[in-house]
Amino acid sequence: MASEEEGDGRAIQDSASVRAQLDLILASPEFLAPERGRRFLQYIVEETLEGRSEQLKAYTIAQAVFGRDASFDAQSDPVVRIEAGRIRRALERYYLVCGRSDPIRITVPKGSYAPHFSRREDSSGTGEISVLQNRENKRRPLGRERRLSYRDLLLPIGIPALFGVVAVLALVRPLEAYLSPPKGLPAPATSALKSKIRIAVEPFAALGGTVQGADFVKGLADQLIAKLTKVENLVVLAPARSRTEVTGSLFNLQGSALVEGMILHLHVRLINDADGAVIWANQYDRDLRGQNILDAEDEIAAQIAMEISNSQRLNGTGTDP
Repeated sequence: MASEEEGDGRAIQDSASVRAQLDLILASPEFLAPERGRRFLQYIVEETLEGRSEQLKAYTIAQAVFGRDASFDAQSDPVVRIEAGRIRRALERYYLVCGRSDPIRITVPKGSYAPHFSRREDSSGTGEISVLQNRENKRRPLGRERRLSYRDLLLPIGIPALFGVVAVLALVRPLEAYLSPPKGLPAPATSALKSKIRIAVEPFAALGGTVQGADFVKGLADQLIAKLTKVENLVVLAPARSRTEVTGSLFNLQGSALVEGMILHLHVRLINDADGAVIWANQYDRDLRGQNILDAEDEIAAQIAMEISNSQRLNGTGTDP
């Protein structure tokens, strides 16, 4: 019996369809992954389609995607494992939010860097129907007249009747508008949008020059964007925004992280873009021993998003206690 592992990269033989699905994912705004994560996903998909899935190890990926040299050690530098975890979560979110009807599903099973391709259950049947229809059209001889149907007989009657209905509605609608009481105009959507608070999550600074610190701040920024977008009254802006295009209140979320051994020191602050005033700040210290760094990113980002959403100074109700 073929094992489930044998399906990786061979569940779908049509490479063009897989590449088209990959392009669809990378172009979607719902695929929340940084640029290096997108390079990682594209590399492992292409390597698998070329029949080199057995070579997808942390060592080869680190050199090909992340620019590491021959001295790379996966135990001391978990960059590949961390990025694989982010890609798994980004793919799960994509297919949950907007990719449910996509014909092909791309996943990265845990414990492996080789992606798995699977086709949606009802997509193959649709393709078979279209093929059968094309074959039926080819069999039909040219020039043969088809039999008249009831639809053909009723068509000359239906068109005049349709014009008659349209004419009646044209007379009834103005009369209805005249007799019915006037309704208030709905509030424009732009007014509701302007009332929301805008926060720009800027790239956090990695102090100390360690690879682990640089990886942590990038992952934390991604998690903060994902968490803050779920807050009802907030609009999250990309860091490369144009200030001239921003209307209403704008706040900048900044921070810096220092990883000393397995101890993390994180400083975060929220600044009013109008006058540069710091309206909220906090410090987070974590012992990363025995803890997955991805879990630490997720836990700290959730705490920051909760504290910002509850900030009284941000909501204009006074000072924080």
